[in-house]
Amino acid sequence: MGDDERWKARFRAARVSLPGWAHDAPHRSVYRSNATGTWEIYAWDRTTGDRRQVTDRPNGTWMAGIEPTGAWIWWFSDTDGDEFGVWKRQPFGGGPDEPAVPGLEPSYPAGLSVGSSGLAVIGRSTDGGTTIHVSRPGADPYVLYSHAEDAYAIDLSKDESLIAINHSEHGDSRHMALRVVRTGGETVADLWDGPGKGLGGLAFSPVPGDQRLLVEHERRGKPEPLIWNPVSGDVQEITLDLPGEIGADWYADGSALLISHSHHARDELYRYDLASGELSRIDTPRGVIGSATARPDGTVEFSWSSSASPPVIRSTTGEVVLAPPGPPAPESVPVEDAWVTGPGGDIHALVSKPEGPGPYPTVFDVHGGPTAYDSDAFSPDAAAWVDHGFAVVRVNYRGSTGYGSAWRDAIEGRPGLTELEDIKAVRDWAVSSGLADPARLVLTGGSWGGFITLLGIGTQPEDWTVAIGIVPVADYVAAYEDEMEALQAFDRSLFGGSPAEVPERYEASSPITYVERVTAPVLVMAGENDPRCPIRQIDNYLARLQELGKEHEVYRYDAGHGSLVVEERIRQVAATIDFARKHLDLS
Repeated sequence: MGDDERWKARFRAARVSLPGWAHDAPHRSVYRSNATGTWEIYAWDRTTGDRRQVTDRPNGTWMAGIEPTGAWIWWFSDTDGDEFGVWKRQPFGGGPDEPAVPGLEPSYPAGLSVGSSGLAVIGRSTDGGTTIHVSRPGADPYVLYSHAEDAYAIDLSKDESLIAINHSEHGDSRHMALRVVRTGGETVADLWDGPGKGLGGLAFSPVPGDQRLLVEHERRGKPEPLIWNPVSGDVQEITLDLPGEIGADWYADGSALLISHSHHARDELYRYDLASGELSRIDTPRGVIGSATARPDGTVEFSWSSSASPPVIRSTTGEVVLAPPGPPAPESVPVEDAWVTGPGGDIHALVSKPEGPGPYPTVFDVHGGPTAYDSDAFSPDAAAWVDHGFAVVRVNYRGSTGYGSAWRDAIEGRPGLTELEDIKAVRDWAVSSGLADPARLVLTGGSWGGFITLLGIGTQPEDWTVAIGIVPVADYVAAYEDEMEALQAFDRSLFGGSPAEVPERYEASSPITYVERVTAPVLVMAGENDPRCPIRQIDNYLARLQELGKEHEVYRYDAGHGSLVVEERIRQVAATIDFARKHLDLS
């Protein structure tokens, strides 16, 4: 297989997500797959082995779930990736789609939970804020909760008496509080740890009559689990002697927690027995656990990959749970870890290198989020760059998750500028160490990474040779005006106010402020229907580049904040690599 076919084969190889399963009918599962060339929703009956495609839309479908009884599959119907739409449902065995909750107008989704009786809790985000509705079978939905600030419907208790809501009524959507209410709207209890310390609801106990809620807290400077009984007021913190960040989920009988441990860009799984406090490691290969679930028989299923090895859905039985059709994706190179001293502490970076000696033309691929991080997971994008002779450096800058709350929150007040200090420190290390060719440095990234890219070539023009900004924030004030309300709330929390309240901060962090200083040729990719990084603010930036005579190209596609169509993804990656090679004289 030639290099051109090899990198494209990684995208074309069929993949599947970890199957979700119906609590009362665990043989019925739903999952996502790109087997047809577009990411869609599938149903799987584990008893018969039958699989069928549930959705079939030109730009794909991403959000779906299955009711506890297994009778219905819910999926979110937006328009061409704009993330604005309504929930629909389809019988598990097949049949026509129908509105899941007739009477609810289109919105951005803000959580969904469905009980065994068919009672549904639906979160909706609009320009007016967040509303959470309750829908009973055969009755009109009613408003349970409404607020101008960002909120999210977390879960419905197994007995359907309690509803958990994450909210930011205190004005900080990055550090939410918790409220549990009854289905009539009466508040049962509130839980908040104060400014700068978030509480994230995860799930109620799966046991009927057990009203405990699993929660993620930050009381010791990193995400960890606790169990809160909102009725009794009891709070049980789960203190584990593990160095990294902790996630958790219930075992199906409520007797234990499935612990996910993320440390230095790799993951482990553990079982924590609630009665004895015993923590037992679950044997998994070195790499990244994308998601995991404990089945009713006590086995654990998980999605796994590493930078070198493509994803697979595994079980603790040793079996592959669900294999996609067709040949697997070609492997890639393993990553190497680098630790670089930066202005805010040691910075963790992941390095992928092609064969042969350096220095290499090098791509700094900046992750989005910013509340996310790069890990030792399989990346067809990074592998494609390596196949074309580039080294790839991915930086877990301040603002990234995975390294504690203080690291994640260090960007507040001057977003973008703080991250770039860390990226520059790693950039300088890569050059001085002989890894990177200083005359052939590409800065790129998508979403928040696209924002960092455009801000970087304006504030650090001498450091970068080529720039590729993918679905970026380019004009922050215009982006704020057009983006979905939940992201406006996020920005207010990040900047310390709106553009009207702290205009100097938005100006300092907006790429369009520095457009006159840009010297690198720029490729900008934009989705016409993107609600997160809207097209108007990108057009503002492009118009300024044009006015100033700056060298640039534009790639537009008819979808939202990314594409679920495999061939479109291949075209986009090909465009980025071709642009870089052309401007680095590598063609």
